[in-house]
Amino acid sequence: MTKESLKKLSIPDSPGVYFFLGARKKILYIGKATSLQSRVSSYFSSDISEKRSELIEKMVEEAKSIEFTETDSVLEALILETNLIRTHKPYYNSRSKDDKSYNHLVITDEEFPRVLVVRGKDLVEKMNDTKLLYEFGPFTSGQLFKEALKIVRRLFKFYDTAVPVGAEKSKLAKGKIDFNRQIGLYPNKQTKEEYLQTIRHIKLFFQGKKKLLLKELNADMMRAAKAEKFELANQIKKRIFALNHIQDVALIKNESKVYRDEKRIRIEAYDIAHFDSKDMVGVMTVFDNGEISKSDYRKFKVRGFDKANDPGALAEILERRLAHDEWSLPQLIVADGSTAQKNALEKVLKQANLVIPVVGVVKDEKHKPIRLIGQKDMIEKFKLEILMVNAESHRFAISFHRKKSRQSLLK
Repeated sequence: MTKESLKKLSIPDSPGVYFFLGARKKILYIGKATSLQSRVSSYFSSDISEKRSELIEKMVEEAKSIEFTETDSVLEALILETNLIRTHKPYYNSRSKDDKSYNHLVITDEEFPRVLVVRGKDLVEKMNDTKLLYEFGPFTSGQLFKEALKIVRRLFKFYDTAVPVGAEKSKLAKGKIDFNRQIGLYPNKQTKEEYLQTIRHIKLFFQGKKKLLLKELNADMMRAAKAEKFELANQIKKRIFALNHIQDVALIKNESKVYRDEKRIRIEAYDIAHFDSKDMVGVMTVFDNGEISKSDYRKFKVRGFDKANDPGALAEILERRLAHDEWSLPQLIVADGSTAQKNALEKVLKQANLVIPVVGVVKDEKHKPIRLIGQKDMIEKFKLEILMVNAESHRFAISFHRKKSRQSLLK
């Protein structure tokens, strides 16, 4: 395949998995990418044999076409790539890699299954006597695999003890389990049925079945809410949110600073909703000290505009919000929009003699965040919080607008 033939393909600048295909659509090689466009293009540089290998150069020459599958995140691309390589065993993947040195994820077949990370060689040499429910891998990207496990562990607590749960002999080993429960690494005491449901969710995640996992979690949330187990329903809701925003979580470099910061911070997010300029409304949502604070949410009916003017409407609701001295001031403000929206809010703050940084969340045509604009140190420190409170403001604004539109129709 040549560089000229590549130009005919419309390869997106998004995460995903790509396939080099030979004669009769035979899969020669499978890879993952943060940007499919950039990654695939890199195979057609003049020094590919030096950058990759002569084997990969030969693969490109043999290829007749390229196909790809987009994913929601790089981590999901990693999982999809691993499962596809395991299924299809492409010639150039197997020739260019030593599976024995890579990590595998295994889930043991025990009363309380353990989720363990093992090297390929240890899977053969040291785990022959251990019965396994599931095995995933090999994961060729060690760093991404670690990120995936961190995200899974935040959502689904699991055991990774050296011996089966309940087989600990020393007080130290038993104490370690209790300690890990207290700090949130291991699950709190659950029934066997509850824990096996957690294991099923982990299995679905690593099988690349996120849609099915989300469907099951939504059903679990509705059952919990119907049974008036509202705390459990809220916990499941947070898992659903995180799974839908894996790409945002994965972009954060320093995982130790993701969700908690020692400094107390209040973040307020603003958004506008309307349909053809009708029933224009605005909302404020709040993230306070590491948690969504729904009691501080506020709704505004936009008064000063009868035509679409999101920057102007945002300025209006911020002015009205600042008139409430009894409300705590934020340390960061988030605007749903680009430079115009951000500038409108900054102008209001300047007129009020307030120095509060503003971050804009720029969206694509599908209303997904593509970048953050504003003070870099605040974005780096509070990226996840910014994205979460912004998503809440959009949801809250749409919900309020729909309610107001229904009321208008009834009148």
